[in-house]
Amino acid sequence: MDGVIVLTLLTFSPLIGVLFLLFVDRGNERRLKAMGMMATLIPLVGALSLYANFQTGQEGVQFKEEVNWITFTAIGSMGQPIEFPITYSMGVDGLSMPLLVMTAIVTTLAAVASMYIKRNWKSYFIWLLILEVGLLGVFAARDLFLFFIFFEIVLVATFLLVGKWGYVHREQAANQFLIYNGIGSGVMLLAFISIWFIFGTMQYDELIERAVQLTEQLSTMPEMNWLVLGTFIAILVAFGIKLPFFPFHTWMLKVHVEAPPPVVMLHSGVMLKMGAYGLIRFGVELFPGYVTDLAFFIGVLGVVNILYGAVLAFVQTDLKRVIAYSSISHMGIILLGIAALNVTGLQGAVFQMVSHGFISALLFFFIAALTERTGTTLIPELGGLAKSAPVLCGIFLAAGMATLGLPGMSGFISEFLAFLGIFETQPVLGVLGVLGMILAALYMLRAVLGTTFGPAKGRWQSLKDTRPAEAVPMLVLLGFIILIGVYPAVLNDPLYVTLESIVARMGG
Repeated sequence: MDGVIVLTLLTFSPLIGVLFLLFVDRGNERRLKAMGMMATLIPLVGALSLYANFQTGQEGVQFKEEVNWITFTAIGSMGQPIEFPITYSMGVDGLSMPLLVMTAIVTTLAAVASMYIKRNWKSYFIWLLILEVGLLGVFAARDLFLFFIFFEIVLVATFLLVGKWGYVHREQAANQFLIYNGIGSGVMLLAFISIWFIFGTMQYDELIERAVQLTEQLSTMPEMNWLVLGTFIAILVAFGIKLPFFPFHTWMLKVHVEAPPPVVMLHSGVMLKMGAYGLIRFGVELFPGYVTDLAFFIGVLGVVNILYGAVLAFVQTDLKRVIAYSSISHMGIILLGIAALNVTGLQGAVFQMVSHGFISALLFFFIAALTERTGTTLIPELGGLAKSAPVLCGIFLAAGMATLGLPGMSGFISEFLAFLGIFETQPVLGVLGVLGMILAALYMLRAVLGTTFGPAKGRWQSLKDTRPAEAVPMLVLLGFIILIGVYPAVLNDPLYVTLESIVARMGG
């Protein structure tokens, strides 16, 4: 399929849905919802087709597209013209391919979950599809400038979706999201400009080649050391806000509580992974020396995230906040996997990115169904729901077991690999991180049991169980969680060669 602009077609394919939606009457709810959901099937089919044609044992970028796009010209200090070429470059490797597929799957299921949206369906679906364009583009871009554009599309679309279709305090949540992520984008832009200054290009492939020579250049130009270190720290902060790691996490809690369920599915399932992806793509790949030097610090950040998120999840009484804090805890596992500096640890980190994407999407789908029926997510007001809604509660129990890493589910593989990797290089951090997994069992079982078991309260005795329109997407998500758990090769095969080359550049 090389030579065909498949990635461009895939990335912008949601705009076909936008085009059709523009011609549908605003009051035609049925047609708007059907068209909005069906529009996400086009990129889903495209992403699965791309995955089927991906050569798993092949190193490097596949389905590459490259064309000169823009050239800026400036005047240098000596009066000579200096050109800044920007390239439209798309492609996927073993790291971005699984994330691209996960994005398409979660977006389609989030579109199905949009059945819970109550108003302004036309505008809602248009912005949801634009958001998908940004998400797909982030993982397909092979140029820093292009990556930044797609990243900002995600930022704008999410701000509007949260601020307009969220719950009571939606505007406050949207504003906080914009402030934190706007600062993160500013830091990222500075880092990208600095990267261009250091490496002389914005294209990934050229950057990776020149990153190998960076250590030698620094030995002959020691005055560059501070600039390179500052750029790496800027990358760490910019994508750390997006991940997020402590103390940049407060905005995420408000978004998880106030955003509409489909947007939270995408936010928790995909958007948080943009932070982890950026850390590996621009931090680990371009600055392997600093990642090695600061591995202990990154590992400490991971442990803090794991324990902080787990302890606060345990004391929450709102299911949304339990899952939000558990997400912070699970993002710490990704940091531990990166800090391990070996293939096993990085495998664990990427497995955790994909696994958490499916698990958190399933949990927030459950939250949406629960809120639709009860109007509350407060654990003390719930209880005994399994008697009237056994299928719904069974799915919640399965998602909870996946979160705490039950064997046979994706969470087990990701945690096992990440901790195996960190125990090999930094066992003390591994031991501390495992404590968080013990706490995960406590807070998740407390949440599941407090919601589904015990004596049924009178007002929930006639609660309706899962409808087919809800059960099918939930079971699809559960199916992917089990598939990765029992057959991890489906994710590991395209991933391994890319991670092996990244670790080789770190000297591992």
